[in-house]
Amino acid sequence: MPRALLSVSDKSGLTGFARGLQRLGFELYATGNTLKAIADAAIDAHPVSDLTGFPEMMDGRIKTLHPGVHAGLLARRDQPDHMEALERHGLKTIDLVCCNLYPFVEAVTRPSVAFDEAVEQIDIGGPTMIRAAAKNHEAVITVVRPERYTEVLAALQAGSADLAMRRRLAAEAFAHTAAYDSWIAAYMLANSDTGFPAELSITGQLAQALKYGENEHQQAAFYRFGPDPGGIGGAKQLQGKELGFNNIQDAAAAFALVTDFPRPAAAIIKHMNPCGLAVADDIAAAYRMAYECDRVSAFGGVVAVNRPLDRSTAELIVQIATHVVIAPAILDEANEVLARRKAMVVLAAHEGRPGLFDYDVRTVAGGFLVQAWDRIGFDRASCVVMTRRQPTEEEWEQLGLAWTAVKHVKSNAIVLFQHGAAVGVGAGQMSRVEAVQLAVNRAGERASGSVMASDAFFPFPDGLEVGIRAGITAAIQPGGSMKDADVIAAADAAGIAMVATGRRHFKH
Repeated sequence: MPRALLSVSDKSGLTGFARGLQRLGFELYATGNTLKAIADAAIDAHPVSDLTGFPEMMDGRIKTLHPGVHAGLLARRDQPDHMEALERHGLKTIDLVCCNLYPFVEAVTRPSVAFDEAVEQIDIGGPTMIRAAAKNHEAVITVVRPERYTEVLAALQAGSADLAMRRRLAAEAFAHTAAYDSWIAAYMLANSDTGFPAELSITGQLAQALKYGENEHQQAAFYRFGPDPGGIGGAKQLQGKELGFNNIQDAAAAFALVTDFPRPAAAIIKHMNPCGLAVADDIAAAYRMAYECDRVSAFGGVVAVNRPLDRSTAELIVQIATHVVIAPAILDEANEVLARRKAMVVLAAHEGRPGLFDYDVRTVAGGFLVQAWDRIGFDRASCVVMTRRQPTEEEWEQLGLAWTAVKHVKSNAIVLFQHGAAVGVGAGQMSRVEAVQLAVNRAGERASGSVMASDAFFPFPDGLEVGIRAGITAAIQPGGSMKDADVIAAADAAGIAMVATGRRHFKH
């Protein structure tokens, strides 16, 4: 008679799976609450202590860590000495393990969870049992996800799970335990002061498979850092076509941008750069101003706002083709308006609690780079006025907005701001002068009277001088160039104000 050992935290579909195994002739063994759930469904099962000869102890810490379990899992059926050892010690083979682990991530991402409470959610016996079964997958079927129950029962009903299926389930099992250990390591790292460790593993939960990546010939998928990590990872899709790789990147960039502003803000993103951005007293006004920044590029863009989306803003958005709209919430009054464009993706997102893997990660051939997120905002008190003329209060306000915005633009980055709106953006240029030229060309007449932000210092006066000729009245930049004196002289000669932040905001 084949034997199955069941020990699950996620009891979805458990009783149906157990009943199906019983009908196929399996003798069932189970631990703790799993046994209770099976018994409550009037399904016969033995406690795991019938295999080990020991009761569960130490508040359930010790249940399956015993040769009565692991010998039955690891014994190779094609090795006579293994089978003789089982018989000699009165142990039984186990042919199927159904196990998923303590909800560690769900526990530690709850607000104000105590460290001791988190540690108690570290499963020891479960991963050990899963790994043992997966190692001996030719003899033991390993099931770690409820969504596999139906196909496993179907395969057994047809005769047996073939080797290809067993290996696929084993791979999933090892991925399950590896991810679990990665979450634990990340939590321990976050609660220590060791900095970046010698080994760093990053794991995610599959949110959805994607049709393709940046291009049709590239396969892709989207993983989130935990069950509800906030941002795009925790967003809920309310309508529209299936999200694509580029949609997700642009939506993430857009939401990160608007949530950097305390006032109502709206942004329009194309290729992860803002082509429109504004702050105002309400998001409808902010969107109108953002759209005016670059009406041509706004077509087919991604729109983000940092307030619940209302009807008046929705009415403006649907007037042009927009691929994605993302907001902290979508009011009912806005839903019926957005529904006019059925293909448009609508996402409700929230900033959320940072996930356990709260890093900016970039892959390169042969490895990956990890850094802290750039969360430094505008701090007027730390700025140094470099020029003879001080900025006016209105200029200070616009400089702060422009400096916050330029952080979200690909380097080399230049942003012109006036009256709470970006009027020109120069993004991703190899030359800072060309980035300024692009921004002022896009702004046109609106460059006159604007302020200019540069994500890094001006290496020479020429870039600043392009802005001066276009009519900027103030500039903000990190400072620190060997040619700072020449750049300051150019600003003083033009009578504009210029401040240094002491920090740059490269975004490659």
